[in-house]
Amino acid sequence: MSTLAFRMQDKQYTPSLLSFFIYNPTFGPREGEEEKKILFYHPIDVEKNEKIRNVGLCEAIVQFTRTFCPTKPAKSLHTQKNRQFFFEPEDNFWIVMVVRNPMIEKPNKDGKPPTTEYQEEEILDTVYGAVVRQCYSMYKLFNGTFGRAMEAGGVELLIQKLEKFFYRYLQTLHLQSCDLLDVFGGISFFPLDKMTYLKIQSFVNRVEESLSLIKYTAFLYNDQLIWSGLEQDDMRILYKYLTTSLFPRHSEPELAGRDSPLRPEVTGNLLHYGRFLTGPTNFKDPEAKFRFPKIFVSTEDGYEELHLIVYKVRETSVELTRAFCEQLDSLVGPQLTLLASDICEQFTINRRIAGPEKEPQFKFIYFNHMNLAEKSTIHMRKTASVSLTSVHPDLMKILGDINCDFARVDEDEEIIVKAMTDYWVVGKKSDQRELYVILNQKNANLIEVNEEVKRLCATQFNNIFFLD
Repeated sequence: MSTLAFRMQDKQYTPSLLSFFIYNPTFGPREGEEEKKILFYHPIDVEKNEKIRNVGLCEAIVQFTRTFCPTKPAKSLHTQKNRQFFFEPEDNFWIVMVVRNPMIEKPNKDGKPPTTEYQEEEILDTVYGAVVRQCYSMYKLFNGTFGRAMEAGGVELLIQKLEKFFYRYLQTLHLQSCDLLDVFGGISFFPLDKMTYLKIQSFVNRVEESLSLIKYTAFLYNDQLIWSGLEQDDMRILYKYLTTSLFPRHSEPELAGRDSPLRPEVTGNLLHYGRFLTGPTNFKDPEAKFRFPKIFVSTEDGYEELHLIVYKVRETSVELTRAFCEQLDSLVGPQLTLLASDICEQFTINRRIAGPEKEPQFKFIYFNHMNLAEKSTIHMRKTASVSLTSVHPDLMKILGDINCDFARVDEDEEIIVKAMTDYWVVGKKSDQRELYVILNQKNANLIEVNEEVKRLCATQFNNIFFLD
């Protein structure tokens, strides 16, 4: 008779969204009117009294912390089982996100219930605080401010807009994938030679002159930005929407190079690969509806309401007709097809210069606060639903901790950490730029690690000066 022994394994649970709500304390100031304060609450099936109790607790925490620092109310509350994040995007409007801490369930012998250990220090305030701010920015991009909805239709309209937007948007939040890139909210730029860049600039100018409805243009290739006429903060949130939501839904292979057999000759002026990603799927269909999503972008004295046309990226304001779409398609399509092939050739050259793809001894994240430029060799893929990183989560946590240290001071500085797993982690902050490097050199000493980072700065960032 043989017996099989199975080792009982620990179960690990990643951070998850427990609740998300928006309230305004001025809407139900009297006793018995507390429910009027609540403008949105997720999950929807929570009992009314529990909603009122949770909102009241947050209100009390905010008021209590204001007694110590009136200008800086609470941003987060740490408890054993969860972490609460508070954000006031507009006067008296509060957004609260409650995240369950990661936990480990350890099985017990003799049939006893498993023991739960909450990992209270694994969640970074900076990361999830940035996620709450992104939620508001994404709402504002498509709906304008909370105040705008109040002016247009009072509390009823605001509640309606919040429900319509957030019930869908919260389903795309994957909190286990959030990391340092969410703090930066940066933009990946595509490196181009001067001639191709000038061709694109000329193309954008021609399109904007020919089609007066077009207010702003942004030009992207393979999820990387080449040109933008939008304000930085508007482009930052629009870029996140395009690269993590819209583009993945419409993903298709990019064009091959100019000499590829996959690319047909452009004869006459009509044959091309262009299509609309927003609006009608086939605008030649007589039944097609010409509705494009509205977005709100900043102006000097507030904001303006535009339509988002993505052919690459186009926004315009005024009614969009079949004639306009046909004109845009015939003007942009053929030229965009040629430009895509030029850029693809540059992409191939860039890869050839970079050399064969072997596992490097270091991986890095770079961010420039001035132009929001971001580059990561740590992330193999980063979308709304998944973040595939090539390093252990413990190392990502160290990167986040270093970033928190950098945020506390204005001076340039450098931090070097020897991780328990024999990795070295280096953070450099200089002149509004931040660089985080992970080195896999277990026998290296501090001097050798410093030399290796200097070599990286020289090869990858030869036009950027980091202070020694």
